Amino acid sequence: MSEGTSPGVDEPVWLSGPAAPHRWRTPRRSRLPVSLLVVLAVVLGSWLGVRLLAPELLHPGPPAGYEEQPLPLGEPPLGHPTDGPYSFMQTQADGVTPVAYSPCRPIHYVVRPDGEPAGGDGLLATALARISQASGLQFVADGTTEEPPNKDRAPYQPQRYGNRWAPVLIAWSTPAETPELSGDVAGNAGSASVVSGGTSFYVTGEVVLRGPTIAQLLADGPNGQAVAEGIVTHELAHLVGLGHVSDPGELMNPTAQLTQTYLAHGDLAGLARVGSGPCAPRL
Repeated sequence: MSEGTSPGVDEPVWLSGPAAPHRWRTPRRSRLPVSLLVVLAVVLGSWLGVRLLAPELLHPGPPAGYEEQPLPLGEPPLGHPTDGPYSFMQTQADGVTPVAYSPCRPIHYVVRPDGEPAGGDGLLATALARISQASGLQFVADGTTEEPPNKDRAPYQPQRYGNRWAPVLIAWSTPAETPELSGDVAGNAGSASVVSGGTSFYVTGEVVLRGPTIAQLLADGPNGQAVAEGIVTHELAHLVGLGHVSDPGELMNPTAQLTQTYLAHGDLAGLARVGSGPCAPRL
């Protein structure tokens, strides 16, 4: 069920999950309500590139345990679906357990607002709430940033963000700035993982959204609004660890119809898994 694996080594290795671009196209218009087809494709290659580093020698990381609590900050809701198709961006060495963020600390994020369409902040709020509710993972907004998107983004930037893992970057962009958004790609997302004690954990990530495409969708009224919400939710699900599935009834399917813009049973089951990982007090 996984789309990638992490090496089973003990100390610390910075890795990256594969990027997951979100493609879209608009069929020919008619006098009927606009129907938008969202097409997603698995990227070839890795998002940040694989770099094997020894932080204590070559690239120091932050002090361990920043904001880490002894118990998860939230949990997937009771009665959460336990079946349905889902996959993971990366798995642990066993090939089954997902790589995930620690549920015992919040996931901080910053927004690069350049090119943000009107209503973009509302899209982010809706999508973040959906992912948090389904997974139990908690998100904390750290405001805006001038940091541009970068497929080789460093997970630790003390001069910019202080002595902690860099917050997740959510950036509005264009193909001119971000070639990964070329063609019909409307979004791209992935997270960087660190191996500690034989377990891989995501510590930060990046979500890049194609501003003009989202603006066009929002201009198409309620139908476009629903698709735009689905795009952002889909990308955030990639951020926290979900991969694509073949079932057309799931939001994480590579092709999502207008009627499937919400998280379905398999999506929810997968998010419950990535939200139920271990704490990471040593990171």
